[in-house]
Amino acid sequence: MGQIDHRAEVREFLRSRRARITPEQAGLPAYGGNRRVTGLRREEVAMLAGVSIDYYVRMERGNLSGASDGVLDGVARALQLDEAEREHLFALAKAAEPGERRRTPPTTVRPVVQQVLDAITDAPAWVRNGRHDIVATNRLGRALYAPVLADPRRPANTTRFVYLDPAAREFFVDWDRVANDAAAMLRLEAGRNPHDRKLIELVGELSTRSDVFRSRWASHDVQYHRSGQKRLRHPVVGQLDLSFESMELPSEPGLTLNVYTAAAGTPAADGLRMLASWAATLDVETTS
Repeated sequence: MGQIDHRAEVREFLRSRRARITPEQAGLPAYGGNRRVTGLRREEVAMLAGVSIDYYVRMERGNLSGASDGVLDGVARALQLDEAEREHLFALAKAAEPGERRRTPPTTVRPVVQQVLDAITDAPAWVRNGRHDIVATNRLGRALYAPVLADPRRPANTTRFVYLDPAAREFFVDWDRVANDAAAMLRLEAGRNPHDRKLIELVGELSTRSDVFRSRWASHDVQYHRSGQKRLRHPVVGQLDLSFESMELPSEPGLTLNVYTAAAGTPAADGLRMLASWAATLDVETTS
């Protein structure tokens, strides 16, 4: 994959969102069952969005250049986009404008960010960029993600691990959901930063080597990954049912801090203490 085809991205995203909405869901009469399209017709989207059919057809052919925020808002409402999908639509429109600024996701952190990570002593914590490269960890984070970090390539990449490393299906108890999330998050980043060469290379590698990724990438689903539950099967301490919080770092644009915790008195809390003991043993072996 040499580059991301922006017009194709726009076209397939809008078509896939339109196809999932029935007239009834949009508050429109169905006019019987003799419809030739799945979901809404383009003229129905145009009507709901308050734009001409010609204008919407132009948009769905991949041309978002010059689309105002008002038009994009109208299309987002008509297609019933959620928050992540709406952001993705606006990002695609921004990328269509001439002179759109390119940025390179960071692969390192400032020393003070590493200090923050090291100060978190009772919970695994790590920082990633939008490509899902692991750019910094604390000691428990390194221990928890030991299977991911076993890849000699640096920075290690969690989505590459999910789709290309056989160990991922053992490590992630809910592998199917994790794989869906990873592809959808990566698709969101591709909209935000479509000129990131390393992201393009990563998507190309995953598409070439994983039929599952190729299928899920083609769905054009996008989503946030801000908080939730993660069930991991660690090779040393066994299963850990953890809560996670993901927080963007305002002082480090493009980087996200992830922290995993366990409620007191739970088996997962005991597991994290075992993990800390194992991590301390590793530190001793490394320095001896």
